[in-house]
Amino acid sequence: MNIILLGPPGAGKGTQAARLVERRGMVQLSTGDMLREAKTSGTEMGKRVAEVMDRGELVTDEIVIGLIREKLEAGGTGFIFDGFPRTLAQADALEALMDEMGQSIHCAIEMKVNDDVLVGRILNRAAEAAAAGQPVRADDNEDSLKVRLMAYYKQTSPLIGYYHAKGLLRAVDGLGTMDAVTAEIATLLDS
Repeated sequence: MNIILLGPPGAGKGTQAARLVERRGMVQLSTGDMLREAKTSGTEMGKRVAEVMDRGELVTDEIVIGLIREKLEAGGTGFIFDGFPRTLAQADALEALMDEMGQSIHCAIEMKVNDDVLVGRILNRAAEAAAAGQPVRADDNEDSLKVRLMAYYKQTSPLIGYYHAKGLLRAVDGLGTMDAVTAEIATLLDS
Protein backbone atom coordinates (compact mmCIF):
# COMPACT_ATOMS: atom_id res chain seq x y z
CA MET A 1 0.00 0.00 0.00
CA ASN A 2 1.36 3.42 -1.00
CA ILE A 3 0.06 6.50 0.77
CA ILE A 4 0.59 10.25 0.81
CA LEU A 5 0.42 12.22 4.05
CA LEU A 6 -0.93 15.74 3.55
CA GLY A 7 -1.14 18.51 6.10
CA PRO A 8 0.45 21.78 7.11
CA PRO A 9 3.82 22.05 8.88
CA GLY A 10 3.55 20.72 12.42
CA ALA A 11 0.45 18.58 11.75
CA GLY A 12 2.33 15.44 12.82
CA LYS A 13 3.04 13.86 9.43
CA GLY A 14 6.58 12.85 10.42
CA THR A 15 5.42 11.31 13.69
CA GLN A 16 2.68 9.29 12.00
CA ALA A 17 4.99 8.21 9.17
CA ALA A 18 7.50 6.92 11.76
CA ARG A 19 4.74 4.92 13.44
CA LEU A 20 3.67 3.41 10.10
CA VAL A 21 7.29 2.42 9.44
CA GLU A 22 7.56 0.83 12.89
CA ARG A 23 4.17 -0.91 12.96
CA ARG A 24 3.59 -1.83 9.31
CA GLY A 25 7.10 -2.03 7.89
CA MET A 26 6.35 0.67 5.32
CA VAL A 27 9.13 2.79 3.81
CA GLN A 28 9.01 6.52 4.52
CA LEU A 29 10.03 8.65 1.57
CA SER A 30 10.74 12.06 3.07
CA THR A 31 11.99 14.42 0.37
CA GLY A 32 14.28 16.28 2.77
CA ASP A 33 15.85 13.06 4.07
CA MET A 34 16.29 11.71 0.53
CA LEU A 35 18.02 14.91 -0.62
CA ARG A 36 20.40 14.94 2.37
CA GLU A 37 21.16 11.23 1.84
CA ALA A 38 21.70 11.67 -1.91
CA LYS A 39 24.00 14.66 -1.40
CA THR A 40 26.49 12.49 0.50
CA SER A 41 25.95 9.23 -1.46
CA GLY A 42 28.53 9.78 -4.19
CA THR A 43 26.12 8.46 -6.87
CA GLU A 44 25.55 10.35 -10.14
CA MET A 45 22.18 11.54 -8.85
CA GLY A 46 23.81 12.47 -5.54
CA LYS A 47 26.42 14.60 -7.33
CA ARG A 48 23.64 16.46 -9.20
CA VAL A 49 21.81 17.08 -5.91
CA ALA A 50 25.01 18.30 -4.20
CA GLU A 51 25.81 20.71 -7.05
CA VAL A 52 22.32 22.26 -6.98
CA MET A 53 22.18 22.49 -3.18
CA ASP A 54 25.72 23.89 -2.96
CA ARG A 55 24.63 26.69 -5.31
CA GLY A 56 21.76 27.40 -2.91
CA GLU A 57 19.17 26.54 -5.53
CA LEU A 58 16.05 24.44 -5.23
CA VAL A 59 16.31 20.88 -6.48
CA THR A 60 14.16 20.33 -9.58
CA ASP A 61 11.10 18.07 -9.61
CA GLU A 62 12.94 15.93 -12.16
CA ILE A 63 15.73 15.22 -9.65
CA VAL A 64 13.28 14.47 -6.83
CA ILE A 65 11.33 12.08 -9.09
CA GLY A 66 14.67 10.41 -9.94
CA LEU A 67 15.40 9.90 -6.24
CA ILE A 68 11.91 8.50 -5.68
CA ARG A 69 12.41 6.14 -8.65
CA GLU A 70 15.61 4.81 -7.00
CA LYS A 71 13.74 4.19 -3.72
CA LEU A 72 10.83 2.46 -5.46
CA GLU A 73 13.25 0.25 -7.42
CA ALA A 74 14.89 -0.78 -4.12
CA GLY A 75 11.50 -2.21 -3.12
CA GLY A 76 9.50 -2.29 0.07
CA THR A 77 6.16 -3.26 1.58
CA GLY A 78 4.50 0.05 0.80
CA PHE A 79 5.66 3.64 0.69
CA ILE A 80 4.68 6.73 2.64
CA PHE A 81 5.19 9.96 0.73
CA ASP A 82 5.93 12.65 3.29
CA GLY A 83 6.60 16.16 1.95
CA PHE A 84 6.00 15.14 -1.66
CA PRO A 85 4.11 15.95 -3.74
CA ARG A 86 3.78 19.62 -2.78
CA THR A 87 2.34 20.90 -6.07
CA LEU A 88 -0.08 19.71 -8.74
CA ALA A 89 2.82 19.32 -11.22
CA GLN A 90 4.62 17.07 -8.72
CA ALA A 91 1.42 15.05 -8.17
CA ASP A 92 1.13 14.48 -11.94
CA ALA A 93 4.83 13.51 -12.14
CA LEU A 94 4.45 11.09 -9.22
CA GLU A 95 1.37 9.51 -10.79
CA ALA A 96 3.21 9.06 -14.10
CA LEU A 97 6.17 7.46 -12.30
CA MET A 98 3.92 5.11 -10.31
CA ASP A 99 2.05 4.09 -13.50
CA GLU A 100 5.35 3.46 -15.28
CA MET A 101 6.50 1.22 -12.41
CA GLY A 102 3.20 -0.66 -12.20
CA GLN A 103 2.33 0.87 -8.85
CA SER A 104 -0.27 3.32 -7.60
CA ILE A 105 -1.18 5.60 -4.75
CA HIS A 106 -3.84 3.91 -2.63
CA CYS A 107 -4.85 6.94 -0.58
CA ALA A 108 -3.89 10.47 0.37
CA ILE A 109 -4.49 11.14 4.06
CA GLU A 110 -5.17 14.74 5.00
CA MET A 111 -4.28 15.54 8.58
CA LYS A 112 -6.86 18.24 9.34
CA VAL A 113 -5.86 20.87 11.88
CA ASN A 114 -6.93 24.29 13.13
CA ASP A 115 -4.20 26.84 12.33
CA ASP A 116 -4.44 28.68 15.66
CA VAL A 117 -4.14 25.43 17.61
CA LEU A 118 -1.30 24.36 15.30
CA VAL A 119 0.66 27.59 15.91
CA GLY A 120 0.15 27.12 19.65
CA ARG A 121 1.35 23.50 19.40
CA ILE A 122 4.54 24.49 17.55
CA LEU A 123 5.34 27.38 19.90
CA ASN A 124 4.74 25.06 22.87
CA ARG A 125 7.07 22.44 21.31
CA ALA A 126 9.76 25.12 20.97
CA ALA A 127 9.28 26.33 24.56
CA GLU A 128 9.47 22.75 25.91
CA ALA A 129 12.65 22.06 23.94
CA ALA A 130 14.25 25.29 25.19
CA ALA A 131 13.25 24.54 28.80
CA ALA A 132 14.77 21.06 28.54
CA GLY A 133 18.02 22.47 27.13
CA GLN A 134 17.36 20.82 23.75
CA PRO A 135 17.92 22.53 20.40
CA VAL A 136 14.92 24.46 19.12
CA ARG A 137 14.19 24.18 15.39
CA ALA A 138 15.08 27.48 13.73
CA ASP A 139 11.68 27.61 12.03
CA ASP A 140 9.68 26.98 15.23
CA ASN A 141 8.64 30.58 15.77
CA GLU A 142 5.40 32.39 15.00
CA ASP A 143 6.64 34.48 12.06
CA SER A 144 8.37 31.58 10.34
CA LEU A 145 5.41 29.31 10.93
CA LYS A 146 2.99 31.80 9.36
CA VAL A 147 5.21 31.98 6.26
CA ARG A 148 5.33 28.16 6.08
CA LEU A 149 1.54 27.92 6.50
CA MET A 150 0.97 30.48 3.73
CA ALA A 151 3.28 28.51 1.41
CA TYR A 152 1.39 25.31 2.30
CA TYR A 153 -2.00 26.85 1.52
CA LYS A 154 -0.80 28.40 -1.75
CA GLN A 155 1.09 25.40 -3.13
CA THR A 156 -0.03 22.23 -1.40
CA SER A 157 -3.68 22.64 -0.46
CA PRO A 158 -4.77 22.27 -4.15
CA LEU A 159 -3.65 18.63 -3.76
CA ILE A 160 -6.60 18.08 -1.43
CA GLY A 161 -8.97 18.76 -4.34
CA TYR A 162 -6.75 16.78 -6.73
CA TYR A 163 -6.85 13.60 -4.61
CA HIS A 164 -10.52 14.12 -3.70
CA ALA A 165 -11.38 14.20 -7.44
CA LYS A 166 -9.51 10.90 -7.86
CA GLY A 167 -11.47 9.35 -4.97
CA LEU A 168 -8.26 8.84 -2.96
CA LEU A 169 -8.61 11.50 -0.25
CA ARG A 170 -9.24 10.46 3.35
CA ALA A 171 -9.16 12.80 6.35
CA VAL A 172 -8.16 12.36 9.97
CA ASP A 173 -8.31 14.75 12.91
CA GLY A 174 -4.70 15.86 13.15
CA LEU A 175 -5.33 17.57 16.50
CA GLY A 176 -6.13 14.37 18.36
CA THR A 177 -3.55 12.69 20.58
CA MET A 178 -0.73 10.91 18.74
CA ASP A 179 -2.32 7.56 19.60
CA ALA A 180 -5.79 8.68 18.47
CA VAL A 181 -4.41 9.87 15.11
CA THR A 182 -2.44 6.63 14.72
CA ALA A 183 -5.61 4.61 15.42
CA GLU A 184 -7.64 6.69 12.94
CA ILE A 185 -5.01 6.16 10.21
CA ALA A 186 -4.88 2.42 10.98
CA THR A 187 -8.67 2.19 10.59
CA LEU A 188 -8.47 3.97 7.22
CA LEU A 189 -5.69 1.70 5.95
CA ASP A 190 -7.43 -1.48 7.12
CA SER A 191 -10.80 -0.60 5.54
